Amino acid sequence: MKIEGDAKLLRIFIGETRKIGAVTVHEKIVTEARKHGLAGATAYKGIMGFGGSSRIHTSKLLTLSEDLPIVIEVVDEQKKIENFIKVVNNILEEANSGGLITIEKAEIIKYSPIKK
Repeated sequence: MKIEGDAKLLRIFIGETRKIGAVTVHEKIVTEARKHGLAGATAYKGIMGFGGSSRIHTSKLLTLSEDLPIVIEVVDEQKKIENFIKVVNNILEEANSGGLITIEKAEIIKYSPIKK
């Protein structure tokens, strides 16, 4: 797959403890991105943050949080990203989870698989 030029960056912010059954929401989103043929997805674990509840979540030793922030980023063509937002919304609803979804312009300079 070769993608260059204008694209969209989808960014999803959720808590790490959000689950659908035994599967974490971030794992479900990344897996679904792959199933839907998106170029790639990456989940990052934050060390500190707060969301809609304004409660601080931190990885400090003395105040270990059980719900650190997770950010999932997906970059692909605009139409694919727009279609995938519906999938993400369904996942968040199924998990009864809050979250934040943002989208912004991105320019792909290079996207290529590892050469074997």
